[in-house]
Amino acid sequence: QVQLVESGGGLVQAGDSLRLSCAASGRPFSSYALGWFRQAPGKERDYVAAISAGGITYYADSVKGRYTISRNNGNNTVYLQMSSLKLEDTAVYYCAARPANMPRTTASEYGYWGQGTQVTVSS
Repeated sequence: QVQLVESGGGLVQAGDSLRLSCAASGRPFSSYALGWFRQAPGKERDYVAAISAGGITYYADSVKGRYTISRNNGNNTVYLQMSSLKLEDTAVYYCAARPANMPRTTASEYGYWGQGTQVTVSS
């Protein structure tokens, strides 16, 4: 069992940067693949970025070059550094974990979720 708690969301202006954190507790964090997803009002939960247990990173095309996912197994935390934020990045951001080395881009492949943190980008 893994518990995930996101933090770091907020209201920013277009072009700004923001860093999200997701603290995990429970089973050995280092053996889990982790992902970030986001959900805008009225839309489905979309894949944003993921990192394997071994530290290999993956990104959705919409955020590639602007977002960076990283993990610190020492403090059981996964981060999402977001830069050059756009209006369309506005959403609730969720972190997720799956007990495997490799991440997936489909939300249903993750068994553990945080409660989400709101990111709002204004013009």
